Amino acid sequence: MKAVILAAGMASRLRPLTDTTPKCLLEIGGRSLLQRAMDGLLQNDIRQFVIVTGYRGTQIEEFLTQHYPDVDFTFVYNTRYEQTNNIYSLWLTRPYIEGREMLLLDSDILFDPRIVTSLLQCSHADALALNRHELGEEEIKVIADDRGRVQEISKTCSIAQAIGESIGIEKMSASYTTALFAELEQMIEHEGLDNVFYERAFERLIPQGHTFHVLDTTCYYSVELDTVDDFRLAQQTWRD
Repeated sequence: MKAVILAAGMASRLRPLTDTTPKCLLEIGGRSLLQRAMDGLLQNDIRQFVIVTGYRGTQIEEFLTQHYPDVDFTFVYNTRYEQTNNIYSLWLTRPYIEGREMLLLDSDILFDPRIVTSLLQCSHADALALNRHELGEEEIKVIADDRGRVQEISKTCSIAQAIGESIGIEKMSASYTTALFAELEQMIEHEGLDNVFYERAFERLIPQGHTFHVLDTTCYYSVELDTVDDFRLAQQTWRD
C-alpha cells in the first residue's frame, strides 16, 4: 500500500506562521506535522510515499530526503497550487495510484499513529477515520446509514444528521481508486471542478456503489490545523 500526502496548499489562514514555512513543517513539541505523520506511517510498515507539493515545495522535499534517506518517495509538484484546491493535487497522483491500494492523508493533521493502525486493521477495504464531537460549519461532516456506510460527506451537509467529522485520513482499495480517478477525470478534465475539496468526488461515487465505512477513532487524538488558534491549541493539548 502507498501513502499519499497532500502538502501543496499555501495555508494563508496560518500566516504569519507560514510566511516562510509550509504548514506541514510547523512544529508541535519539537517535531513538524510532516515528521510526525511520516513516523506514524513508518511505524505502521508503510514504505512507499507519494507527496504532492506546491507552496515552498523545495523545503518539503529537502526535509523529507534529508530525514528519511532510505524511504521510497515520489514527489509530484502542483504548479497550480495557488488556483486549485486539494482535489487537483489528488488528481496529479493518478499515474502512481490508480488501481492500487492507497492511504490518503492531508498534511495538516496532528494525529495519533494508532488511527492508521486501526484503519489498516479494519475489515472493510474502504474506510474513513471519524471523530465524534460537537460540529460547526467548517468541519468536513459525515452522514452515514445504519450500517456505518458514508452517505454524505461535505462541509455543507446537515449538522443535525451528521455523526462526526472526517479527520482527513482514508484507506482505499484498488477498485475504489480505479473508480475515484475515473470520476476525477470527469470532474477536472470535463467539468473544470479543480478548485473544490476532494470529498466532492467521494460524494459523487456513492450513487455508483463506491463508499467508505466509518471507523470511529474518537478515542485517539486528532486535530486539523487551519488557523493560528488551532496551532496554539494543539501546542497546549498535544502530549507525546
